[in-house]
Amino acid sequence: MDFAVISRGDVLSEKRKGHVIDVLTTKGYTHNQAHPQMVIVVGGDGTVLRAFHTYQAMIERVCFIAYNTGHLGFYSEWDDVDALLKAITEDKLITVEYPLVQVELTEEQQTRRLLALNDFTVKGIRGSVQVDVELNNRSFESFKGDGLCISSPSGSTGYNKSLGGAIVHPSLEMIQLSEIASINNRVYRTIGSSLVIPKGHTLTLHPQPNTYTVSVDHATFQTEHLQKVTCSVATERIQFLRCESFPFWSRVKEAFIALDCPKTEQAEGE
Repeated sequence: MDFAVISRGDVLSEKRKGHVIDVLTTKGYTHNQAHPQMVIVVGGDGTVLRAFHTYQAMIERVCFIAYNTGHLGFYSEWDDVDALLKAITEDKLITVEYPLVQVELTEEQQTRRLLALNDFTVKGIRGSVQVDVELNNRSFESFKGDGLCISSPSGSTGYNKSLGGAIVHPSLEMIQLSEIASINNRVYRTIGSSLVIPKGHTLTLHPQPNTYTVSVDHATFQTEHLQKVTCSVATERIQFLRCESFPFWSRVKEAFIALDCPKTEQAEGE
């Protein structure tokens, strides 16, 4: 199997990267940074996002596995590099798939398609913004505030959570719309809570003329010509290599409530 290694770039991550390459090549695996079948990420969640966008064009043939040398590592269940390598070489991993956010961005009558692993946001850079929101091509609300965040299930534990959005199990095919500091009065009325939008439904944003800051995961850019944004669950899915037991809710507890949460043996869907 061909593999690539993406490192966070610090001293520890680079050391672990070298160790991974040495062990796997010794075991007969081929180090192929350009066209891998397996991408091993050494770092934190930010490094996972960078790896995803590096290999986005070949997302349907690539599996990701993350070894954590960062602070949180929500995408990683590994903190022992030798245990990770043993699981790979002894073929003890299973493949799980998580939904992605599809974003169709229209500027100056030109539309481009983007994918987000965690989230997509649109914000103003000079005060509040005005955005008309449609669901399935029907007017839903007129939003005024700092901006909007559209997250995937696996991204629901990130920026979305800080906005008061729900934490969603990554096995569910949906996207979530969360408001960023909305203003409510007689003219602009919003639902005031996050919306969970299932696969097959579309969310369309019509921003009023303004200068916007747009982010797709870790990448951010500004635009003065944003006309329309359409979001939905993407047809593509990201593939992760996991242990047979990956207790999502235990990981949530470890990350946000307690450091001593024991890992229990349970199925991926539990």
